[in-house]
Amino acid sequence: MPRTVQLSDEEAEETQATLDLLPIPAAVVRRCDDDLVLIAINRLFRLAGLGTIGDRSLLLDALDERVRGYLASDRVEERFQWQTSEDIDCRHYAVMLSRRPRDRVANQCVVTLVDHTAEQRTENSLSREMLTDALTGLPNRAGFADQLEAACAESGTEAFAVLVVDLDRFSRVNACMGSLAGDELLISVARRIKGALRGNDILSRIGGDEFAVLMSLEEGAEDACQVARRIESALATPFRLSDFEIRMQVSIGIALGADVDADNEDLIRNAQFAVKRAKSSGKIEIYQVRAFDLMRSQFSIETELRRAIEHGQMHLCFQPICDLGTGRIVAFESLARWTTDTGLELSPGEFIPVAEESGLILPLGRWALAETARTLSSWDAQAGGNCGVTLSVNISAIQLQRDNVAALVRDTVANYGIAPNRLTLELTESAIVADPDRSANTLRALKDIGVTIAMDDFGTGYSNLGYLQKMPIDILKIDRSFVTGMLADRDKVAIVRAILSLAQALGMRTTAEGVETVELEQTLAALGCTFGQGFLYSRPAKSDLAFQLIGLRNN
Repeated sequence: MPRTVQLSDEEAEETQATLDLLPIPAAVVRRCDDDLVLIAINRLFRLAGLGTIGDRSLLLDALDERVRGYLASDRVEERFQWQTSEDIDCRHYAVMLSRRPRDRVANQCVVTLVDHTAEQRTENSLSREMLTDALTGLPNRAGFADQLEAACAESGTEAFAVLVVDLDRFSRVNACMGSLAGDELLISVARRIKGALRGNDILSRIGGDEFAVLMSLEEGAEDACQVARRIESALATPFRLSDFEIRMQVSIGIALGADVDADNEDLIRNAQFAVKRAKSSGKIEIYQVRAFDLMRSQFSIETELRRAIEHGQMHLCFQPICDLGTGRIVAFESLARWTTDTGLELSPGEFIPVAEESGLILPLGRWALAETARTLSSWDAQAGGNCGVTLSVNISAIQLQRDNVAALVRDTVANYGIAPNRLTLELTESAIVADPDRSANTLRALKDIGVTIAMDDFGTGYSNLGYLQKMPIDILKIDRSFVTGMLADRDKVAIVRAILSLAQALGMRTTAEGVETVELEQTLAALGCTFGQGFLYSRPAKSDLAFQLIGLRNN
């Protein structure tokens, strides 16, 4: 029942006049018999449905404790936010409780409310847009991170896993068919992935061609693997785009919450790291701490390697290449060596892959070419003329594709005053077949300059004989894996014999790597191999010692 509270005529008139002046909902609340009631309200308060005189009202039911606490204090005013309910159509108010300083001990106060519902709804809408991918309607990276944070706060990180799904060939679809077809494909992929998930799994699009799934675990890692396999199966059927059927290959990485100690965002980063491994392995990968430690080590190497290249801390060693017919040294292969500031010697197998992945292979390759030419010029000066050998330098696949190698070589031989035919460039099969047309043009330009071209590690890569016939290659270097132990392995002998026959038919000379015994040297010479390289002649040596070897062996 509404409670009627009598005010004196003068008090009622003054109170009502004051409230009616306010352009916002306002009321006077009084504590009567340990209960809170409205003793005066203005028209806007009534229209807002906040209550009537003598009633506790929705407002007082919700704010009872807050109002009582204020009345029991000596504060003049108090401000806070109030939301009427959790419903979609709820209202949002900024509430102020106030009274005159001389009324601090009185049992009543004025309540005013400013309706912020429109602003709050706009803010919520903008927030949703900021957290949502506009194309698919899924959470974006920021939205996914928020949901991950909330889920982990409620149930603990170890109860969850994150899957990241990367579309391997999406950039080609975009490039060949246009962005509209790419958008259509992304929407279709999102639908299929969604259909492969369990009811509580959360799907998001966290990158251009990258999706992420937040899932709870009941049976540990096997739950995540099962979902990953279902996603692979769902995406195995070709997608129909215009007149084309596109089959999407995906790489899936999984990160388990049990492997995360602090930042929940690490779950996403760990899954993305696992995706990178999945691209290499071709299978679903679960994040492994050891692999991540290796990656961090490679980042450290990258940082130090960049500094070493910039500050001239690298050096070359030279391994002799001998004529198997005469035993004379005819060439040296220059090999990059690096000793870190801490005195640690890193092999090329440790820092060359890092250089290739980081792009440092370009400055490293340019340095190696220039340093090789400078060394040959220095040896000629010491010999008082042509020192009698050529030098070879390795050119990586990345440098062949990204650098203007022909112009670089032309400038280098001119700067150091050496004849182009005394410089040999060694390239692997993978460097040539990565872009055959570009490689052919580059090699022809190099041949026009006059340098020698050698194919390194022949037989271990993609040996396309059609490319081999068309490319202007002078020397085939037989990989050490076929030469080492050849005397005790008939299959290796057959392979080496076949390579030598092929080279002879194509008019190419041959160099056998990994020659370590006199018997092996004699066998290779008998089979028709032109040159030998290996520990039988010398390990890679620094410039001064390598120059001395020329005199010791050739005189």
